Amino acid sequence: MDIQVIGAGFGRTGTLSLKTALDRIGFGPCYHMVEVIENPAHAVAWYKACHGGSVDYSVFEGYRSVVDWPAVHYWRELVEHYPQAKVVLSVREPEGWYKSVSETIYGRITTPVPPDAPEWQRQHRTMTQKIVLEETFGGRFLDKKHALDVFERHNNEVRRTVAPSRLLVYSVKEGWEPLCDFLGAAVPDEPFPRVNDTASFLAWHESDNWTRDTAGKQPS
Repeated sequence: MDIQVIGAGFGRTGTLSLKTALDRIGFGPCYHMVEVIENPAHAVAWYKACHGGSVDYSVFEGYRSVVDWPAVHYWRELVEHYPQAKVVLSVREPEGWYKSVSETIYGRITTPVPPDAPEWQRQHRTMTQKIVLEETFGGRFLDKKHALDVFERHNNEVRRTVAPSRLLVYSVKEGWEPLCDFLGAAVPDEPFPRVNDTASFLAWHESDNWTRDTAGKQPS
């Protein structure tokens, strides 16, 4: 099974809602940062990729689509590696996007892991810091103007690079119709999923689910 849909939008542009939607219209399972958190071996693979290695495409075995960080950092490689895949650039109003990242992802990945955390969790945290904060935002995410410029440049580069026939620029606020039309899928008879807003993100992480649910796992 090859990847059929590549999400090229940054995290906090509705990527978990998009993942859920793709799962429901026949393009799942969809790979997302959630999968990396739940699979220690994947965290190690992405750690290696961002420290001089290359994308380990075996992490996508069994998946039909991919969205969110860390994969979006390698969107060019994915677009080339899966030439038949369609590309969905999830977008969001820039100010709202920056506020959301500031209140969710930034705080989480700049918080030290517990002293007794397993090595793969340390690698996961290092990987997210390197990919998101250092390599994407040049260590200047707190410089709002710079971060917004990076966001806009990324979106424009995807638009410029990917053939229009292969690309959907999409906001999850648009619902099912544009996404289903682009992918040739039937529109589900149910509301479009709206998941992982800022309040949900904070509640999940404040409960320390990641540490509790995965502390005993080891890479396989």
